Amino acid sequence: MSFINNWLRPDIKAINVYHVPFSNDMVKLDAMESPFSLSNTLIGQYLADIQLNRYPASASANELQQTLRELMDIPDEFGVLLGNGSDELIQLLALACDAGDTILSVDPSFVMYGMIAKFTRLNYLSVALTNDFEIDADAMQRVIETHSPKLIFIAYPNNPTGNAFDRTVIEKIITSSNALVVLDEAYYAYANDSFLLDIKKYPNLVLLRTVSKIGFAGLRLGLLIAAQDMVAALDKLRLPYNINTLTQVSANFLLKEKKEINQNSQIILKERIKLSSTLGAISGLQVYPSQANFILFKTQNANLLFKFLKVNGVLIKDLSSIPALTDCLRATIGTQTQNQTFINLVKRFYDWE
Repeated sequence: MSFINNWLRPDIKAINVYHVPFSNDMVKLDAMESPFSLSNTLIGQYLADIQLNRYPASASANELQQTLRELMDIPDEFGVLLGNGSDELIQLLALACDAGDTILSVDPSFVMYGMIAKFTRLNYLSVALTNDFEIDADAMQRVIETHSPKLIFIAYPNNPTGNAFDRTVIEKIITSSNALVVLDEAYYAYANDSFLLDIKKYPNLVLLRTVSKIGFAGLRLGLLIAAQDMVAALDKLRLPYNINTLTQVSANFLLKEKKEINQNSQIILKERIKLSSTLGAISGLQVYPSQANFILFKTQNANLLFKFLKVNGVLIKDLSSIPALTDCLRATIGTQTQNQTFINLVKRFYDWE
């Protein structure tokens, strides 16, 4: 047995590496990214004067924080903490817990909640969603009362199902628990609702957001929004200069284009309606409601359809191996042309005209 196999924790050895499928020359609709790219000319405008021999001018990226506040209409009374993607912020919250504390979420949901709990040696519990992917309020309350979780993660809207849970159920979870409740609003730009202003009302509420879903996944930039005193305390866990110079300068330049970013989000919303309707009209497909930039749908031939699409140059996400998502696939909303290529292949697979 190799040195690393003897040395590594057994629970870490049992984890599969996060897999990113090969996607060169494919219509990429698998990772909830925005389909709108940037021109090389635009990129050159803000890279010219970067001093890569120096650490970032601001360890907490104050200028970028202000740009994000203006983009997302974050009130000045709230604090903002930036992370190298939301994943770093999820890990930061886990690191704030005591050994043996419990993290609670729902199932299915974002895989990193459970993985980071394992990395940080915390207990992880999840409550199964109902058949229509809603939170089982009674089951959730029983687990909260029995296990007293330190952290509760709820993706709102949920990944990978796409729906936004009942607001009253979430409010009950916030008010009936001593846990820090973290609402992950990664898909805020495509949702009908947000808990942003509720931070003022609930002292144990934290929001996570990201720029990955609005066009800038390559920047790896997430943000935590909470009361000022909470952000000041959590900032002690942030590694120095966690937002590098390239990300700070790039994001601060690009995220000032609020009008264009919002316009692109509106295009995605319109395409989501069209794609949901078209998929829903195909016999044998069940399309689930979505408030995200992707659509979850179910078909008895999920694995065969996934392989057919991949062979023909379209990559979506096969979720059919997840028990709660048997026969389910997830497609990111692309451009009109990408979506049409996808739907034409689906129709061809089902011989549907």
